[in-house]
Amino acid sequence: MQSSWSDDELAGAGRLHAALEPAKPTMERRGIAEAGLGNRSTVLKTGPTTIAVAGLITASTLVLAAPWSPAAAMEISGAGATFPYPLYAKWADAYKKDTGTKVNYYPIGSGGGIKQIQNNVVTFGASDMPLKIDLLNKDGLVQFPTVIGGVVPVVNVEGVRSGELKLDGATLAKVFLGDIKSWNDPAIAKLNPDTKLPPLPIVVVRRLDGSGTTFLWTDYLSKVSAEWKSKVGSNTSVEWPIGIRANGNDGIANSVQNTKGAIGYVEYAYAKQSKLATIRMINKDGKTVEPSAAAFQAAAVNAKWDKDDGFHVILTDESGAASWPITGATFILVRKQPNDPVAAREALRFFAWAYSKGDKIAEDLDYVPLPKSVVAEIEKVWATQIKDASGKPIFVEAH
Repeated sequence: MQSSWSDDELAGAGRLHAALEPAKPTMERRGIAEAGLGNRSTVLKTGPTTIAVAGLITASTLVLAAPWSPAAAMEISGAGATFPYPLYAKWADAYKKDTGTKVNYYPIGSGGGIKQIQNNVVTFGASDMPLKIDLLNKDGLVQFPTVIGGVVPVVNVEGVRSGELKLDGATLAKVFLGDIKSWNDPAIAKLNPDTKLPPLPIVVVRRLDGSGTTFLWTDYLSKVSAEWKSKVGSNTSVEWPIGIRANGNDGIANSVQNTKGAIGYVEYAYAKQSKLATIRMINKDGKTVEPSAAAFQAAAVNAKWDKDDGFHVILTDESGAASWPITGATFILVRKQPNDPVAAREALRFFAWAYSKGDKIAEDLDYVPLPKSVVAEIEKVWATQIKDASGKPIFVEAH
């Protein structure tokens, strides 16, 4: 599935391209919002808007295919999904303390990240919407997951505490279609007989930018509502029936926080950091669940990670009594034959470090680390599919 591109996204992509060629230290100090990359309304507090890390480390299961010395330390640029940004920021901070190479990550949305790696603007792209194998092959890309997380509905309803309200998928779809307009609507009241619901208009907040979080959200709504599927569908960008627009997970969180009656959707770490009220969901098995790492992991327990299919896995509306219904993996995209193999090698070192040493950081932010068996398959892909112009692998497996 290939995303559509709005004028806003294409303009943002052009600004990113201009900012990255060449990279400017002043831009890194100011951050993306002030540099005009992504038009952010807020800056996430978990780390600087521009991630800066330094050094490199070899993962225990990999060895370098080419020698390296500290003098060769360089900058790496990546861009894309805001969904994993809180984690990538923390990983970057820890990696900097451990090692040395600088990685600038620009959270411009999954749609922008896909476009940037397709256009060779960055060393790696990041997307919460996995690309299908035919598109990966067409664009000469390798795709691999990093962690699993959850998208959660967040609200600003006076008198309603976090976790007090619950919805099912069909009712949530009607809210985002505009069919349910007030918080005391009978459909919501029926699901929440013990909650006092105010006669407050519902204000839907949705993404402006191309977003993998939007893909997961709309994919779920398409699975639980035939009307949503036929009228709106699922993608990184869709024709929304209603709603006020915001850029990024941080923009959604900020808008919901400052708008009475609002409902939006964000990755769980953003909800926790902003102390937003979340909604419990009734899942495919008819069980009411709260968002948590355990619920995200339950949704992923039966995932089939196939390296020959680009690890293409979608985890929305999975069965299981404990499963959170809007769960998804987040993915990295790199070129099979990078224009700059040294930078690509450095990027793989960063993710190898994250798989080896970053699990505790991920868990502290309620992301779910990948099974080690999946990491081993990812490393095989690195060793066999990512090569320099002479055909030599950038990484080779250790035995």
